[in-house]
Amino acid sequence: MPPHAPHSLPADACLAELGTGANGLTGAEAARRLGLHGPNRLPETPAKGPLRRFLAQFHNVLIYVLIAAAMVTGALQHWVDTGVILAVVLANAAIGFVQEGKAEAAMAAIRQMLAPHTAALRDGARVTVDAADLVPGDIVLLEAGDKVPADLRLIEARGLAAQEAILTGESVPAEKSVAPVAADAALGDRSPMLWSGTLVTQGTARGVVVATGAATEIGRIGGLLAGVEQLTTPLVAQMDHFARWLSFLILLAAALLLAYGTFVGHQDFSELFMVVVGVTVSAIPEGLPAVMTITLAIGVQAMAQRHAIVRRLPAIEAIGSVSVICTDKTGTLTRNEMVVTAAETPTGAFEVGGAGYAPEGTITPAGDLSRLARAAALCNDAALTLQGGHWLVEGDPMEGALLAFAGKVDGAAAPEARRLDAIPFDSRHRFMAVLTESAAGRVTAVKGAPERVLRMCGDIDPHHWHQRAEAMALRGLRVLAFGERTETGDAIDAAALEGGLRFLGLVGLIDPPRPEAIAAVAECRTAGIRVKMITGDHAGTAAAIARQVGLDNPDRVLTGAHLDKLDDAALALAVSGVNVFARTSPEHKLRLVTALQANGFSVAMTGDGVNDAPALKRADAGIAMGRKGSEAAKEAADLVLTDDNFASIAAAVREGRTVYDNLTKVISWTLPTNAGESATVILALLAGLTLPVTAVQILWINLVTGITLGIALAFEPTEAGTMTRPPRPRTAPILSGALVWHVVLVATLFVVAVFGIFSYATDRGYPVDLARTMAMNTIVVLEIFHLFFIRNIHGTSLSLAAVRGTKAVWIVVAAITVTQFAVTYLPPLQALLGTRAVPFTDGLLIVGVGAAFFALLEIEKQIRLGLRRS
Repeated sequence: MPPHAPHSLPADACLAELGTGANGLTGAEAARRLGLHGPNRLPETPAKGPLRRFLAQFHNVLIYVLIAAAMVTGALQHWVDTGVILAVVLANAAIGFVQEGKAEAAMAAIRQMLAPHTAALRDGARVTVDAADLVPGDIVLLEAGDKVPADLRLIEARGLAAQEAILTGESVPAEKSVAPVAADAALGDRSPMLWSGTLVTQGTARGVVVATGAATEIGRIGGLLAGVEQLTTPLVAQMDHFARWLSFLILLAAALLLAYGTFVGHQDFSELFMVVVGVTVSAIPEGLPAVMTITLAIGVQAMAQRHAIVRRLPAIEAIGSVSVICTDKTGTLTRNEMVVTAAETPTGAFEVGGAGYAPEGTITPAGDLSRLARAAALCNDAALTLQGGHWLVEGDPMEGALLAFAGKVDGAAAPEARRLDAIPFDSRHRFMAVLTESAAGRVTAVKGAPERVLRMCGDIDPHHWHQRAEAMALRGLRVLAFGERTETGDAIDAAALEGGLRFLGLVGLIDPPRPEAIAAVAECRTAGIRVKMITGDHAGTAAAIARQVGLDNPDRVLTGAHLDKLDDAALALAVSGVNVFARTSPEHKLRLVTALQANGFSVAMTGDGVNDAPALKRADAGIAMGRKGSEAAKEAADLVLTDDNFASIAAAVREGRTVYDNLTKVISWTLPTNAGESATVILALLAGLTLPVTAVQILWINLVTGITLGIALAFEPTEAGTMTRPPRPRTAPILSGALVWHVVLVATLFVVAVFGIFSYATDRGYPVDLARTMAMNTIVVLEIFHLFFIRNIHGTSLSLAAVRGTKAVWIVVAAITVTQFAVTYLPPLQALLGTRAVPFTDGLLIVGVGAAFFALLEIEKQIRLGLRRS
């Protein structure tokens, strides 16, 4: 059982009560305890049942209007009309029910893919485990930027502080230490404890798990409730607002139309009311918000398949409109598989062979690198493991490469030595120091940036070795400098390190570019997206990698020192022409984002550290690294890359543009067809003409086509020229002038085609019921042809690929075609809808009218696109 008040016990006593030691639990014991205590996760809020979710679909002002219309038609004993209206209502509810299920499934998948992981000791070795598998007694390793995965009693802490505002309300990070405190100490004063859900802001720590899941402090308080993220975006909210006001406008117009027909046209109120109801139902885009949200849910799943997890749905719009991508180098543009390829010591220069993290390779020429290799292995927090014949690194890839280098020199990646003290690497002092004790005595080994470590060495010419480091960096190598100092005490004398180190040498590492990243950078250039690399590496290294991946103007590099000398105005002027930023700190990222946005760019920013969070939040699309990223970066980001690969960013841009295109297609199909249906009936009423379609037929059309055809557009694949278009301004309005013109054009063509077919039928002496049947089928055919036209809004619709369509398109077209044949030729349905069998030749004529309608729209589009290109 976990100890009571572990903060009041010494660390050793706490370990003893938990039945564990400094090397952690065995795998078998961890599995036994997991069965006893259960997974380390908070109980999830019970989800709404299917019935509640279904009934919630009726809570909508548009649905209320339709239900009220059904009640009135029922009171007038127009049972067919009542049934069709209720069918529309139920169909819309079913679509919404399915959509919400898709949304919940999508967000559940995201939660699973973003399940936090942590570093722990199992069987004496450092391993990465799912945080849900932690049990009391596990030893957990933490560093700055990590989210604490469970309640921990600290057993080691170096410069440690944690943000505990979610529990204590204190905005300032709390400093932590190992020493026990009083049993009745307040929560905020329990310095030897780290609490589940809080964030490590600085330092490193090693702690033993004392509580998991609901037994944690945050679990007892119940401060976090699991729930499904609301699937909404500014675009959906904007369209929902538009749909509501359009609906009120339609209701007002319907009331005026009813008054006009009654008092001016002197038409029968009952029949007129039914016609007005039909016009209202056909004109109200009640399914548009649902179909648009389904489109976004599909986009979430498509991005997940491309290794881009959407944490906030507005990111789908944002990533599709970015004009600048600011990316890290290591692991994003490169493989994140570091390898030491060169070393220089005061005795000479050496080339190091081998690949990956295997501690195997040749060193030429032969020489003594043992002290340099020993320092590389001791000043190190990583571990190498052999799994399935492949060497893998637990921890920082660069440190893994240093371990492999040490193994190539001495045959052992980790020499026998006991660590007594350490100064963790920090971007402010830019070095790491470790005090170890072995048979050779006590030695402090130091590694870090050459310009920092060389200043700490008192036995060399710094200028000469700066030149050697520059020469290595120009080869595209990441350069580290090493030094050491003999110690006699139990702690590192930080002051004595300045000028007191003995220089050991330089090590050059390379992280080769990913081939897919090179292709993705080229694709972004074609798409009009600028790619800027921001790295903490040496300027020469950054320029070399920039050349290899194909960035524009790679030799013009701004360093962090240069950025510090520029005020905001000067930086805004300089940032547009520079694509490589080296030796930068996370704080520089925020300034760069702000400067780019000041120039009107829409910016995507990648980050992985806790200090990257402000830049990720400020960016139009913050992108965190799923593998190497800290929990702080993931929480601040809009998207998380599960593979840390730049190619996935380009793929996410492509998917974002596709989602926006599909949303545009849904809107561009829905509004014109609704307008065309309504305009046909309204014109007949105002002109005192015979209605070309009855009210129940209008309701039927709305039922079978209103949502189904729109849903088909949500599954549209990426258009061929998607990544050759310039970025879309995020401020671009939904109801553009081109869309308004398209609504007017399509509505006009609908009116001409429907009245043309109706007049043709009456001229041939057909009964009114047959003429109306032909007009009704003409509307459906026009909507189907409009669907095929709208599938390609940026190119020609007259191509084999366009005609071939998609599986979703042909499923809905086939279903609607079968349904229309049924209501046209089956006697029971003819009696319900007042239809008659259409002669075969007249059916061909209707299809021909649809083809002519398609051709007119295509000709108009090509003229418009031609004018735009010219």
